[in-house]
Amino acid sequence: MTQSLVTNRKSFLLQIIPVMLCFFVMGFVDLVGTASNYVQKDLGLTDSQANLFPSLVFFWFLIFSVPTGMLMNKIGRKRTVLISLIVTALSLFIPAFGDSYIIMLVSFSLLGIGNAIMQTSLNPLVTNLISSDKLASTLTFGQFVKAIASFLAPVIAAWGATTVFPTFGLGWRALFVIYAVISFLSISLLAATPIDEERPDKASGVGECLKLLGRPFIFLCFIGIMCHVGIDVGTNTTAPKIIMERLGLPLEEAGFATGVYFIFRTAGCFIGAFILRSMSPRLFFAISVLMMLAGMCILFTCDTLTPLYAGIGLIGFGNSNIFSVVFSQALIYAPNEKNEVSGLMIMGLFGGTVFPLAMGYAADAVGQAGAVAVMTVGVVYLLYYTLKIKSTK
Repeated sequence: MTQSLVTNRKSFLLQIIPVMLCFFVMGFVDLVGTASNYVQKDLGLTDSQANLFPSLVFFWFLIFSVPTGMLMNKIGRKRTVLISLIVTALSLFIPAFGDSYIIMLVSFSLLGIGNAIMQTSLNPLVTNLISSDKLASTLTFGQFVKAIASFLAPVIAAWGATTVFPTFGLGWRALFVIYAVISFLSISLLAATPIDEERPDKASGVGECLKLLGRPFIFLCFIGIMCHVGIDVGTNTTAPKIIMERLGLPLEEAGFATGVYFIFRTAGCFIGAFILRSMSPRLFFAISVLMMLAGMCILFTCDTLTPLYAGIGLIGFGNSNIFSVVFSQALIYAPNEKNEVSGLMIMGLFGGTVFPLAMGYAADAVGQAGAVAVMTVGVVYLLYYTLKIKSTK
């Protein structure tokens, strides 16, 4: 009996480790904020031009989320995840040939497509390995692993830009090559991992998903997801620009602001899983949104480094669990239409396109305070959404 338990545990680890590495690769999408700042510096772009990169990445969530659900039902979840990994690896390898505007547009487009497919297919794949009572904690740990990749991106980029260690002329673009190698490793491990999948559910159509927007609460949830992602991508992109604008620091130093954001977002994701066990979703959500509002106020008013870091940290911690609460509220509201709701909520990641574009134009007009104002609109909406959350505890 003991030998059987040891064997089962070993078999489980051999399956879950490659899947968790996929979550790490999922976090590569967050390098777009760091990379767009370096591209802006190298090519002398305006804020609106540079913010096209993160906007382009998240545009593909609008296009690929529902079709990916259909694809999973035809070829299976594991194969769909493998396709996403291949597209991601290709997107990361392209910048090795240069960082011209066209090359980076192609790279970020493929990165967005790969991540849209991965976001839609990887979470369902986990359900084939984990019992339902442990699913939430496993997915939370997956988000924690994802956040580690997000945190490392600005660190690796700064290392590549400043190190005397040979990077073969890549500079900060060494980040792409390193992450491409990890992506190829993830492809190899997942492809070699046997995973038994249950018979797929009936695929949802675009019309079935969009029809749900006619329900007021589902529509509120959809906009909530858009605001969450918009604030996430917006802070990731804008935090270093605020520090450069107000303190005159070079990008290699100001880029650590993105690391601060992801440190607190990672910590918030980990801690939030435990807090939500004893606190009502509405109260926890309200505290999280108020933290973000306080952070935005700091970014509006302060011009010294420590308070700015504190504001960025408050936004990171506050925004870390917004997605999970909004997503779960939508599923609870429509328990018989989970597939359609899931596809629609993933489409809401399109907010990562809308917000950076608006922030870029606002920043060109009045400076980075304009970008912060756009994000603050999203925070105010989430404060309103708090009133609509059903308290379950």
